[in-house]
Amino acid sequence: MIRITRDITIDEKDLDIAFVRASGPGGQNVNKLSTAAQLRLDVGRVTVEPDVWTRRTAFAVQRMTKDGVNVIHAQRCRTRERNRADAIDRLRELLREA
Repeated sequence: MIRITRDITIDEKDLDIAFVRASGPGGQNVNKLSTAAQLRLDVGRVTVEPDVWTRRTAFAVQRMTKDGVNVIHAQRCRTRERNRADAIDRLRELLREA
């Protein structure tokens, strides 16, 4: 379980995390390894109070698909584990701000 606030948690099963190739400079491994994390959260699969989703939708329209899937792309770090953790942290911050 991922704790967002005291009252809100998200099951890790509701997150879809895929690893893709990172763009930009990165040395020899940038074209060989898929280290960037792409986190997808389907709003319909998570049970959260409706007012939280309304505020989050208004706050993060640019990160949401037409189907209501929130997408966060993390490629700041060189490893999969760190990029995965960065994507989850960014989701946590996005939901806390909402």
